[in-house]
Amino acid sequence: MAIEIKVPDIGTDEVEITEILVKVGDKVEAEQSLITVEGDKASMEVPAPFAGTVKEIKVNTG
Repeated sequence: MAIEIKVPDIGTDEVEITEILVKVGDKVEAEQSLITVEGDKASMEVPAPFAGTVKEIKVNTG
């Protein structure tokens, strides 16, 4: 089952994906960081909500 992961609100309307920390086929644990995003004044890693396997990545850095 595919799960869409949304970027949490970090206080800005737009964020840039600065790093993708996983690749298709990777097994991830719940709370493992998937991507790093950066806004005007903050940077944060977005965690996996559940354990599972990365089936598809629909974002790019930049």
